[in-house]
Amino acid sequence: MVGLSVFWKPAFMSHNTFGHLFRVTTWGESHGPAIGCVVDGCPPGIRFTLAEIQAELDKRRPGQSRFVTQRREPDQVKILSGVLPDEDGETLITTGTPVSMLIENVDQRSKDYGEIARRFRPGHADYTYETKYGLRDYRGGGRSSARETATRVAAGALARKVVPGMNVRAALVAMGEKEIDRANWDWDFIGNADNPFFTPDPNSVPVFTEYLDGIRKAGSSVGAVIEVVAEDVPAGLGAPIYAKLDQDICANLMSINAVKGVEIGNGFEAARITGEENADEMRMGNDGTPRFLSNNAGGILGGISTGEPIVARFAVKPTSSILTPRQSIDRDGNEVDVLTKGRHDPCVGIRAVPIAEAMVACAIADHYLRHRGQTGRI
Repeated sequence: MVGLSVFWKPAFMSHNTFGHLFRVTTWGESHGPAIGCVVDGCPPGIRFTLAEIQAELDKRRPGQSRFVTQRREPDQVKILSGVLPDEDGETLITTGTPVSMLIENVDQRSKDYGEIARRFRPGHADYTYETKYGLRDYRGGGRSSARETATRVAAGALARKVVPGMNVRAALVAMGEKEIDRANWDWDFIGNADNPFFTPDPNSVPVFTEYLDGIRKAGSSVGAVIEVVAEDVPAGLGAPIYAKLDQDICANLMSINAVKGVEIGNGFEAARITGEENADEMRMGNDGTPRFLSNNAGGILGGISTGEPIVARFAVKPTSSILTPRQSIDRDGNEVDVLTKGRHDPCVGIRAVPIAEAMVACAIADHYLRHRGQTGRI
């Protein structure tokens, strides 16, 4: 009898794909020639323009203010497959085959990372990547770099088109010790040219500016809290137990670099209140459909969407690459002090806002297609 080891070999996967029917695979490294994604399962007949994809990428593009990394990347997207041009010459139509998108890297400075080639940055993925694979790409972190998230934003721009009428928006609601005043919430202000923080509170801009300037000049970094709201999502998306909509939203958001916690609706606050306070009571609306009197559940009950706005929040830790010396070790086990040169975000949470929108849009688009396939209706 021949041993199984002759025939069986482990499947070596690094898990670069997410989604079930709307499946996104990303590829490329921070300091490689390009990054990109392949979106498989996008239905045929989705109409969009390259400008719409580019507009989303421009939101997370680096170098747009002194509060983000000064790496100068235009993030110009190219679509290589899966579309046909419409007669107007601008509109593209998906064919149902894989949509492949590419973004070239044009402003790498690998020499900035020479001093940490053998040293592990505290709080970074350096040590765990090398422990797992036996080597790591120290040039900007390779796949662990937030540079990879540009491809997710491109995929998310397409995902927005899958669910008719869906509107996904996000905002930075806290930075370190500073929080917005929710009474001043203004969605329209987020895209204002004088708002480098994606904050919905105009009064928070000078507060965040002074606070982050101090952090930045000290060579340090700080974390943030981002809130995502998806409106006009049909009721019924998701499934009980192992295919919950909130489960997949949380997984997508947790996959974003530096995210350390996610909550849906009132989240952890639910543990501090009574059942009477937490329950979203219901009445019949004038149009004959149910309406909720509150939305503590964040638009999801039992893993299935209620039709109310889907609300998620997540915490982003401070950027690990900082100029302040921190204690660590090198590959040979020597104790060293590490500081990281180069261009880094003093608050990486700022550029996480468009990434969050993309990841939530992808999760909902995936469940929309799964629901349609299972029930034959929306």
